[in-house]
Amino acid sequence: MKRVVITGLGTINPLGHNVAAYWENMIKGVSGAAGITRFDASKFKTRFACEIKEYDPNTYFEKGEARKYDLFTQYALISAEEAINQAGLLNSDIDFNKIGVIWASGNGGIGTLEHEVTEFAKGDGTPRFNPFLVPKMIANMAPGMISIKFGFKGINYATVSACAASNNAIMDAFNYIRWGKANVMITGGSEAPVTYASVGGFNSMKALSTRNDDPAAASRPFDKNRDGFVLGEGAGALILESYEHAIKRGATILAEIIGASMTADAYHMSATHPEGEGAYRAINLALEDAGITIDDVDYVNAHATSTGVGDPSEIIAMQRALENTDKVLSVSATKSMTGHLLGGAGAIEAIACIKALHDNIIPPTINIEELEDMIPANIEIITNKAQKKTLNICMSNTFGFGGHNAIAIFKKYSN
Repeated sequence: MKRVVITGLGTINPLGHNVAAYWENMIKGVSGAAGITRFDASKFKTRFACEIKEYDPNTYFEKGEARKYDLFTQYALISAEEAINQAGLLNSDIDFNKIGVIWASGNGGIGTLEHEVTEFAKGDGTPRFNPFLVPKMIANMAPGMISIKFGFKGINYATVSACAASNNAIMDAFNYIRWGKANVMITGGSEAPVTYASVGGFNSMKALSTRNDDPAAASRPFDKNRDGFVLGEGAGALILESYEHAIKRGATILAEIIGASMTADAYHMSATHPEGEGAYRAINLALEDAGITIDDVDYVNAHATSTGVGDPSEIIAMQRALENTDKVLSVSATKSMTGHLLGGAGAIEAIACIKALHDNIIPPTINIEELEDMIPANIEIITNKAQKKTLNICMSNTFGFGGHNAIAIFKKYSN
């Protein structure tokens, strides 16, 4: 099968409006959490989130254009454009029929749907709905609009597998290229879930942190005193390309993707398997797909959302993968800084892995004051400060409601 490389990255998220700002703040250990500004959250149990700071759609879109898109599609277009520009796709003489878009979102245009239904409920029952309601709401509009804006006419669809959706999209894009069905794929994910319904819904599940007196310290994966995750928003985009195609057009290769997998827990609607069963199988399948062993993995960007159930099950899964080896695995949880972007999480975490490979530095897990007792000696949590380390292979874990597990493995590029 064809070798697949990454030639472009793009993002807009709580730590920055582009990859450079995102990575700089991540390495510094900056928290993106603060009080919610998107709506009045004063009566909610959780009154903070990781919002994108100083976002003005008029910076990115022509007058009147942004109103056609839900925020999740706006974020998708912004991050995709940065990645496309870095890859130099529009400056190349290439076949746009062989360029596709596979994009992830767990919720799609939930903000649009919420707004339209609320406005209808305020009225007299006469149906007055925005003509853009349906196209703004549906999750496949993000890849659709990316293809329309840039003229990409290849494979095009959305993946919806909750918080595993971005790695799902990345894996599918990877497969289509190595199968020879596409030359280039724009992939990643976006989410805009800071809304009444999302915050209220997650609050009712007792999934969100309620550390309202100190939002910046609220997301604390692997810490004994964690009390739930912090909602985040934004997007991440990656340009995947066949090695031969990238070399032929003289593209700069940033990294390589060498393996990926998906499994299902078949266990519970929202909880991960307590023994990390599905995650463990996904890790092993991804390693097998990459043709490596756990001994070859230098760094894992953990899913680790900062919940009492999810964090331990992931540790158990990794510990099981480390059986019969003396390997000490370096692990960090960057959601401690970005919050949880749900369907967009895997995309920005893939970018963190690729930047880590390039710079030989592991981003930290911030806010750890007292490490969970169950962390074994062969798992090293990179705590509070970034750590310099020679890196060759990174693994990104993502898990989602419904029992979805998706793993992606990236490698430093060499000829």
